[in-house]
Amino acid sequence: MRSPLRASAAIAAVILAMGPACRRAPAPSPDVVALRVTALPDSPADAAWGEAPEHLAKLIPQDLVEPRLMTPSTGEVRVRALTDGARVAFRLEWADASRNDRPGPSQMVDACAVQIPQKLETEPPAPQMGEAGKLVDVTYWRADWQASVDGRGDTIRDLYPNAAIDHYPFDAQSLEKGSPEQAEMAKRYAPARALGNARSGPRATPVEDLVASGPSTLTRVEPQGSRGKGVFGQAGWSVVIVRAWPKEVVEGRRTNIAFAVWQGDRNEVGARKMRTGWIPLLARAAQ
Repeated sequence: MRSPLRASAAIAAVILAMGPACRRAPAPSPDVVALRVTALPDSPADAAWGEAPEHLAKLIPQDLVEPRLMTPSTGEVRVRALTDGARVAFRLEWADASRNDRPGPSQMVDACAVQIPQKLETEPPAPQMGEAGKLVDVTYWRADWQASVDGRGDTIRDLYPNAAIDHYPFDAQSLEKGSPEQAEMAKRYAPARALGNARSGPRATPVEDLVASGPSTLTRVEPQGSRGKGVFGQAGWSVVIVRAWPKEVVEGRRTNIAFAVWQGDRNEVGARKMRTGWIPLLARAAQ
């Protein structure tokens, strides 16, 4: 009969041999903690994300203002954050069974956003897009913009591969390729671009910087150097958003952050989205 001492030693040896597989995963952080690093990753797959604490952000429908979302869709978004002191990178991951990155009639696209108060105040602005006199900064990522950055073209043939096109006047042989005359003719078939709509056409980045002071006030601002990258996999989307770190948030202080997710196959667009309330955001040195 094996002695109790030998049995205990054998069990301990098995546990040590199995290593990390037997260890409990760390509990989700109640705050969004941006771990300080020297360089920020652009890829969701970068190993550096493994060092950052994960926050499990519960999402709720936007049912306060029209058009409301009454049927819940995405339940949660998993968030990790890293900062170099000047900028902050967030990795957002959520479950999504379908990849929706082709815009079109009655076709919505997958998207996500981060929102941070523009100023550090004792009483933060309303989490629903801020309020008058209390602005929020928003960095917004879209799946169709990501497809454009990844190389998908912007022509009818690219977006609708089964479409049959006989002829476009701006492709006429009588017009010199690249001439002002051809460019002017092409504008007639790209009205959004002709009107200065920065949301149409090819893109250099899949994110956009915006500001808001309440529902229905969202306004595009000059690019702030934000960038992003989204990757779709079997579990859904993994999206990195890199933007400026709030200047007033120094070591030992915290601000707030909120997140939003849109599911294209649920016809979510604009105010119809899943969102969070305010969540504390702070930086912490690596231990």
